Amino acid sequence: MRRTRRRPSTAIHTPAPTTGRHLGPTSLYQPMSEADVDLIIDTSISLLARSGVVFEPGTEADGLLAAAGCSVAEDGLVLIPETVSRRALETVGKQCLLYDRNGENPVSVDCAHTRFMPGMTCIGVYDGTSGEPRASNRGDLARITRLADGLPNIDAVCIGAKNIAESNLYGEVDEFLCLMENTTKPLEYLCEYPVSLEAAIEMASLLRGGGDALRAKPYFLHLVTPLPVSFATIHIEQIITAVRAGIPVGVGTLPIGGASSPITLAGCLTHALMTDIAAMVLGQLVEEGSFCIGCSDVNFMEPATGAIGSFSQNSLADMAACQIRHRLGIPPLTGTGGCSVAPTFNQDAVWELSSNMMQMFYNRPATCDYLGSLDQGLTFSEHALLLCDDLAGLLKKMWEGVQVSRDQIGADMIERLGPRGQYLAEPHTVENCRMQVWDSRYLGANFPLSNNDIPQDDLKTRLDQDLQVRLANPGAPPLDPALQAQVAAVVERFR
Repeated sequence: MRRTRRRPSTAIHTPAPTTGRHLGPTSLYQPMSEADVDLIIDTSISLLARSGVVFEPGTEADGLLAAAGCSVAEDGLVLIPETVSRRALETVGKQCLLYDRNGENPVSVDCAHTRFMPGMTCIGVYDGTSGEPRASNRGDLARITRLADGLPNIDAVCIGAKNIAESNLYGEVDEFLCLMENTTKPLEYLCEYPVSLEAAIEMASLLRGGGDALRAKPYFLHLVTPLPVSFATIHIEQIITAVRAGIPVGVGTLPIGGASSPITLAGCLTHALMTDIAAMVLGQLVEEGSFCIGCSDVNFMEPATGAIGSFSQNSLADMAACQIRHRLGIPPLTGTGGCSVAPTFNQDAVWELSSNMMQMFYNRPATCDYLGSLDQGLTFSEHALLLCDDLAGLLKKMWEGVQVSRDQIGADMIERLGPRGQYLAEPHTVENCRMQVWDSRYLGANFPLSNNDIPQDDLKTRLDQDLQVRLANPGAPPLDPALQAQVAAVVERFR
């Protein structure tokens, strides 16, 4: 089988807003030397050629990989020559644009911006009355999506919480419809069944007015989550289906160092990168130039408990993974800044969310996707989402960097006023006093704790007051009735 070349798309060249741009005078944090990064990349490529990766046999991938020169065994073990891996890393799409429900306001996914998204796929929420965790439902997903639609620093919306009562094919397809109904922002989608992805593409095509229109203006980024260095049929088919439809794809495993991958930082990163490269190879064999990139999140077993934990190790690994992908020119997806292992929205959660979000300033992933996720990603918290959105505003302000010029320094003014000068009434002060201020909704100068005339509400109280106001808002405009009927009919086929 021959590779097919990517059809030209004007989408990549459409200008996008610069909000969230983080390329500027401040440098990325680099936890490894360039030689260390090269060793991990080279070792990953070498191990794919010698140790290999599993693609479950019996799919179209068998022929694609064999035709490219890979060794494909009957049991699914595939050895990928180094030349094939390096070719894929050269040709893989390095950026894409996602358009909103109306086909407008493109959001670029690239190495120069960080995009913030809620979720993802929590199986519980905190009850609005009791505050206790409970299984999530469709109403919860709709409410979370409407909330995210109105938050100023949320760029796209993922499946914040699952509809546990419909943990089946119908429920999976209906989740895409629920997102469409409750936000105008671009989407991020993931599913278990390839047919669910096909249904999502069909609904998105109806929205855009056809498959070619969807390819020109992609509506959603699709995520595929295989096991480490092992692709099941459902993952293979999703990759092929999405790439052929022109849907941007992120493929990432969730290795647990010490369990499904090596316990060391370098070992787990290498194991994860092997999975990423194998996915990119398959994507490029389907359509060269397509945006099908690896995006594995690296996690580690907590030695004391056996659970996923080890904050310092996970954080450092996230930084290192971003550094590797930046070196390859590939946007680092699914940064975990908005997620906490805390079981409820408590002081522990505020500390961890704040620490994780500030980490995003330094390692700069292309997407930060877990905003609002607590209890190791199992339970969604709307209070946590509001805090993370506010902190995202802080990061965007800091990424503006420091402007340096003679006027910004105020050199002439300093010389004119001399060493005893006062600057309060100077025009320079008036003109620049708000330039670098983070206009927080909940923290900072808006809540001066030293002023006894201002009510000293707890942070959660402030968040809850804002939450109730936002939940009372009408949300995104409804879908056009004709389109609503068409996409609902797609979903009903799976009931």
